[in-house]
Amino acid sequence: MKQEELNEVLRLHKLWLRGAESGKRADLQDADMQIADMRGADMRGADMRGADMLGANIRYADMRGANVDYSCWPLWCGSLDAKVDRRIAAQLAYHFCRLDCDDPGYIEARNAIVNFANEFHRAEECGKLKKKKFVKRG
Repeated sequence: MKQEELNEVLRLHKLWLRGAESGKRADLQDADMQIADMRGADMRGADMRGADMLGANIRYADMRGANVDYSCWPLWCGSLDAKVDRRIAAQLAYHFCRLDCDDPGYIEARNAIVNFANEFHRAEECGKLKKKKFVKRG
């Protein structure tokens, strides 16, 4: 998706959020947004299922209520300070907790958030998480 197209989607979405008749909810389903600049964008309620945001800049974007299932969440500085709701936070926590890492610091952090991570809306389908015990090696 070109930045100009995204800017128009964001403009119409902003109108939709304000209740304007000319507005339209952002539908970015399966969109290629790898170089999109959405800094500070109000993406509340946007449908972003399957969107590829790998290189997108969503810093300070308001993502509350957005559907980001099957999306590629950017793991670089461009996603720092994005505003999310409990649903997205639990989703990201769940994915963090499913990493295969035996580092004691990771296991401690994982165990601290595993109950919250199990609030992920697809946890039943993907499997509820249990706390891990650290086993010293060597």
